[in-house]
Amino acid sequence: MPKVTCDLSISVDGYSAGHSQTEQRPFGDDGSDGWGNRLHAWMFDTPDENRVEIERMASAKAFIIGRNMFGPVRGQWDRAWNGWWGDNPPFHTPVFVLTHYPRDAQTMAGGTTFHFVTDGIEVALREARKAAGDGDVSIHGGATTINQYLAAGLVDELRLHIAPFTLGAGTRLFDGVPPLNLEQIESRAASAVTHVTYRVLGGGDERK
Repeated sequence: MPKVTCDLSISVDGYSAGHSQTEQRPFGDDGSDGWGNRLHAWMFDTPDENRVEIERMASAKAFIIGRNMFGPVRGQWDRAWNGWWGDNPPFHTPVFVLTHYPRDAQTMAGGTTFHFVTDGIEVALREARKAAGDGDVSIHGGATTINQYLAAGLVDELRLHIAPFTLGAGTRLFDGVPPLNLEQIESRAASAVTHVTYRVLGGGDERK
């Protein structure tokens, strides 16, 4: 059966980004250069060691992201912006962007089309499931968006990639999320990360 999954790189204390995020430093005070290089070192510095997890992240047939993950533009879409990833984003599938402001779909090279959803997280998930067909839907971030789906009881599987450092402050996974019942179904330690996968058994609003 298709699943709703989440993948997120976090510090040991649960942060996926630091404070003071800007266009020049999209991950803010992240203990590095502001581009998440330390949080995501396992993907870019040691990709062969983490090939299984990287390929699994990319295997979803539709993605959902928050507007903050899509880019720094706020309010009305009064500025051309097609995401952080250039002309050929890495998704290669439909991506549904949560926003309060309407915008026409944006088709990119490589099969990625950004769809902008103004009707909330459940409508975005319904559209993503329709686009994914018999494939999985990934709630891809950031942490604030994942927290909304966890709180609503709409996530089947949570995959955390824990980098070996602490941030102390920032955007944190599980903030505002009611208690969850999780079943650990997989864990693996690599040189720059520990991968842990949980099945979400219940909690949140349990509206699945």
